[in-house]
Amino acid sequence: MKLIITTLLLSLLLTSNMISAQPGSTREERVKWFTDARFGMFIHWGLYSGAEGIWKGERLRNGNNYAEWIRYRNRISREEYGTLTSRFNWNKINPEEWVLLAKKAGMKYIIITAKHHDGVAIWNSKISDYNLSKLCNTDRDVIKELSSACRKHGIKLAFYYSHWLDWEHPYGWDHNQEITGKVTDEQYNRYWQEKVLPQLRELLTNYGDIAMLWFDMWVDHKTTIVKKEQLEQVIKLIRELQPNCLINSRLGLTVSNTDIDFETMGDNQFGAYYQNYAWETSGTIAHSWGYNALENQWKSTSQLLQSLIDNVSLNGGFTLNIGPRADGSVPYEGIRRLNDMGTWLSKQGESIYGSSGLPLRPGQNDWGRITTKKIDASRQSVFLQVYNWPLDHVLRLTGILSAPQRIELITQAGKLPLKFSQNGPLTHIQLPDNPGNPFVSTIVVHYAQPLNLDAQVVAESSFGGFSLNGRNNSDSSSKYELKPYDGVRPAHFVIDKPGQLTWKFYAPEAGKYKFDLSFHNAARNDIECTVTVLDQTLHQQLKPSGQVVVEPHDYNTDEFVNTRMGNIDIPKKGYYELTIRFNPKARETLFFNSIWINKAEK
Repeated sequence: MKLIITTLLLSLLLTSNMISAQPGSTREERVKWFTDARFGMFIHWGLYSGAEGIWKGERLRNGNNYAEWIRYRNRISREEYGTLTSRFNWNKINPEEWVLLAKKAGMKYIIITAKHHDGVAIWNSKISDYNLSKLCNTDRDVIKELSSACRKHGIKLAFYYSHWLDWEHPYGWDHNQEITGKVTDEQYNRYWQEKVLPQLRELLTNYGDIAMLWFDMWVDHKTTIVKKEQLEQVIKLIRELQPNCLINSRLGLTVSNTDIDFETMGDNQFGAYYQNYAWETSGTIAHSWGYNALENQWKSTSQLLQSLIDNVSLNGGFTLNIGPRADGSVPYEGIRRLNDMGTWLSKQGESIYGSSGLPLRPGQNDWGRITTKKIDASRQSVFLQVYNWPLDHVLRLTGILSAPQRIELITQAGKLPLKFSQNGPLTHIQLPDNPGNPFVSTIVVHYAQPLNLDAQVVAESSFGGFSLNGRNNSDSSSKYELKPYDGVRPAHFVIDKPGQLTWKFYAPEAGKYKFDLSFHNAARNDIECTVTVLDQTLHQQLKPSGQVVVEPHDYNTDEFVNTRMGNIDIPKKGYYELTIRFNPKARETLFFNSIWINKAEK
């Protein structure tokens, strides 16, 4: 009987261990909470926080002013760097205050710099005595306290860990070794086996559930000293100890590897187009990541909200960084912005949490962005995030063919019903005089059926016309090169051979429409151009346009001029195809910017 009971207990124990050790099956299941959360806090806090971007009366020796790099930039010795512990006031340091700040801001997770490039662990690591607890001669463990506070307040905890760079370990990588070349592959592997893997084991073992490990190798691992086998050791360790812990692409591998759960964009790099996998931007609330006493580049609340919304509209998230001081305090400017964002999310969070975007052209509606959320198999809510409240109080939405069930403006007092009309892919919404929110207004469009979209039609401008340009033309296989906006010249096609471009637009009513062309003719001769809609054609010889002064006594650039092509009669409302043909001769070049179409005045 004892043998049977023992066998059953062992079987139950093994089964329990197997269940707890099961990974989240698929990457999609592991990242579900992350793609629902959309918004989290990054905390850069470590020994560098005591320097505040200044060393011995000298500011950081690099124009990027990233205060957490001061040891490397200002060539500070290991011993002198350790003296910064005198700046830490442990009577004031309270990690729970960071958690409460994140919660009030509407954030769902916290990532803290457990070990940055300086190699200093901010927890009481048994692997290296060069950790914040021992250097400060305190029994406190900030990571343990933060972990408890996160559990208490329902915030997921994640760790930043610098695996590639370590300025403390004798065999860790230091960029200056590109010159000195002192560390061999064998020595670097000692650092990996002696510090990286054991410290990661500590973090994954001693602090409860860890939502993600956020690594920081921003280049391809093949261009570094790090070997793929070493990265695979990290993955294996994480999957063994905490199978559902997320891993970001800055481990050194791309999301094509199924063990990489999400892509991290470049620092403060926001999305440009819709991605069908999990991704995020890590960005700063000001400029520096660690606290910098000379900081003066605080981003506005509107800018931060728009960064979050822009990413969500493209299926991404936003991890917003704060840099507390050595006493744990957060600058007032940061607190104010986070509180403002939290107030906005308390009313309009439904448009962010669990939301994504529509597969329309990014930024096609010039008044703001669109996020969306499916309610069930048929119903769907579309959120119009209005950055610029139209002066004529008409919001022009383009690209959704489905008929709205109802439309509401979210206000502080509740949801205000709005009148609307629909004409093909164009929906006009009547707005009140005042926006629903001083930062970003959110309009909820309710649909009772799955959405039917038109992703090709040219969007209607807030001014009531249509701009046909290189970002919305129908011919994706155009033979012409599209040059982006370069700061003075608008985006334009380089027309250096005969050919044509096409667009699909929707005329909201019958009548006479004006067609204006924006171009630069770099040739010495006129270049022939024709615009055709239905069987009506407008011809024009585009004259050389020369140069325009950008700055007095400084420099000139190509002048883009506007010319009236003429008028075309549209017989009835509906879809039309516009074709523009160019006929430059050999060695002639035209820069085509756009065609502007709007209803002619009677």
